[in-house]
Amino acid sequence: MDFANTFMQLLLTMDMTVRLSVTLILACLAGLFSERAGIFDIGLEGKMLIAAFLSAVVAYQTGNAWWGVLAGIGGSMALSVIHGLTSITFRGNQLISGVALNFLASGLTVVVGNAWFKQGGRTPTLSGNARFHEITLPFADAVQNVPVIGQFYAQVVSGHKPIVYIAFAVVPLTWWILYRTRFGLRLRAVGENPAAVDTAGVSVTRMRYGAVMIAGVLCGVAGAYLATSQAAGFGREMTAGRGYIALAALIFAKWRPFYALGATLLFGLLEAISNLYPNINVFGIIDIPVQFTQALPYILTVVILAGFVGKAVPPKAGGEPYVKER
Repeated sequence: MDFANTFMQLLLTMDMTVRLSVTLILACLAGLFSERAGIFDIGLEGKMLIAAFLSAVVAYQTGNAWWGVLAGIGGSMALSVIHGLTSITFRGNQLISGVALNFLASGLTVVVGNAWFKQGGRTPTLSGNARFHEITLPFADAVQNVPVIGQFYAQVVSGHKPIVYIAFAVVPLTWWILYRTRFGLRLRAVGENPAAVDTAGVSVTRMRYGAVMIAGVLCGVAGAYLATSQAAGFGREMTAGRGYIALAALIFAKWRPFYALGATLLFGLLEAISNLYPNINVFGIIDIPVQFTQALPYILTVVILAGFVGKAVPPKAGGEPYVKER
């Protein structure tokens, strides 16, 4: 009986880990595309926040969650255009541009949300088709009583919202794009040696804009997931630093897609532990306070940034505006 209970707790933890990792996976891959092209994007947080707000508003007004996702993507891509103009066209400081977008999204969502709905920046609760519902995969009900494999399939693999499966599918797709396509080769080259790419007749500006817009799409889906899947509407500052955590995971993953998946799952696991087991007793001697378990993802972020920034080697041209030689 003890083994059965432990196994069920393990499945519950894995299930929540998957759910909580989706936003980080999409944001991390967004940063990967952008930084591989040489554009640092601190504005992941702001893009997800504006996407969560717009997706909740449009989903509430239309009663259709998919329209909400499209609205979230549109809002995120609008901020990507601003970031692209600032960083690529006008060769401004990429870090300052990203931070400014975060402040813009943080203030704009609260002010506009309060003006529209009079709920302190929140949106009305989404219900029905305005939010996504779980999908039961084939044979999940039939095998749910089969020990271990069947239970894992039914409780961890099956029963998630559509965007969860989209996020995990984007990981191998990202790997294929970066390492098996001409576009990916040029994208990586732009982040390493843009002058050589320009000499070969490929537009550095176009490639960097393409990467930034892809990042906007992924951040849009990530923000929409928060509002229409993980929650039932928009809440003030609901991204809760996930954009910064995604950047830390990207550094930890050394800008590689499958490593990024592992890093974001680790952060998701820590958040799941803090939600499921707020009071942890160590060998019956000491109780770990709930505040510590809730801070675990952020503590790991600081540890990674402090310990791995010097060891991880970013794209050589990252953060540097490209000036075409005449």
